[in-house]
Amino acid sequence: MSDAALPATVADVPTPCLLVDIDKVKRNCKRMTDTARNMGVQLRPHVKTHKTIEGGDITTAGTRRKIVVATLNEAEFFAANGYDDILYGFPISKEKLPRCQKLANQLSEFHIMYDSVEAMQWVKDTPLNPDKKWSVIMKVDTGYGRAGVLWDSDDVVTVAKAAVDADNVKFLGIYTHCGSSYDCTGVDELKKFGTTNTDRLTTVRDKLKSAGIACETVGTGSTPSCSKPADNMAALTEFHPGNYIFYDYEHVRIGACTLDDVAVRVATRVISHKPSKNQLVTNSGFTSVSHDGIKQIGEEFCVVQGHPNLRLVEMSQEHGKIRPATGDLDFGEYPLGTMLFLYPYHSCATAYNHPLYYVHSGEKIVGVWRPTRGW
Repeated sequence: MSDAALPATVADVPTPCLLVDIDKVKRNCKRMTDTARNMGVQLRPHVKTHKTIEGGDITTAGTRRKIVVATLNEAEFFAANGYDDILYGFPISKEKLPRCQKLANQLSEFHIMYDSVEAMQWVKDTPLNPDKKWSVIMKVDTGYGRAGVLWDSDDVVTVAKAAVDADNVKFLGIYTHCGSSYDCTGVDELKKFGTTNTDRLTTVRDKLKSAGIACETVGTGSTPSCSKPADNMAALTEFHPGNYIFYDYEHVRIGACTLDDVAVRVATRVISHKPSKNQLVTNSGFTSVSHDGIKQIGEEFCVVQGHPNLRLVEMSQEHGKIRPATGDLDFGEYPLGTMLFLYPYHSCATAYNHPLYYVHSGEKIVGVWRPTRGW
């Protein structure tokens, strides 16, 4: 879309669409950059939330280096646009190795993640150019229970040694995604969680050191824990948060940010009145908002900006149903065509539904971002 074709203001955008407040984005990113710098930790931002070059340029301060990706599509997209030092932050699987092989040969630094001896054998059996070695990070499970070697098991040494003993592999270190931080509420809980998570990760580091295995990288990531970091997280080498570029209502509820920090909204319009059900119908269904959050916290999962009594109570593919938490709707206050703005519960899931984002400063539309898609 050319600048000439851009809507002039937020009031002119087609709906539903995703709005990105560029001033809040820059403020959020500066805060996280400053946090990492002040703690003496390298920030390696995750790009999975926005999946855009523009967002990557802001989070890396224009260096186009040191990012984490969730998919190889993201890795290839960013590599094609001049990015380097990319970590594929997902346990490697055999069918992905040919694409990883191309990236490892292409880039000066491309890192992969593994969490089993079997996976490392696949890596060792996949050759790179003669001047190249696989750069690998062992994923550690510090309690989230998703992927990774259990932090308190003897397997951490066995799995690490599988990489250290390989001629064509460089063992870089360890990483954990501390996803359990999303179960916290308030700064005190976040800091307590961050302390425990870091202690577990550094325990693995020290256990490997005792076995003669050095960890150049000791990294952890999650937007809540990195937004309100525990003091001992300064012992780490890298932070890997991603959602902080946008934030969302989930992070507000956790206490990682305020509603004023949330940089994305879904713009929608009222398309129908249902007095018999005390409801407004909008043109934003689960394909523009996502269902994520509605099962977790019910009707409060999505905030309607400026209308604290309104609740998004139900969605079909392209329709949303809004009703008041208390009292009767004044339908005269919401004539057909009225624009409403929804703060999403989970900005990653919401953003993924949109082929482009309308970027604004104040009320003026200043550009569009086009995210990459696929795996």
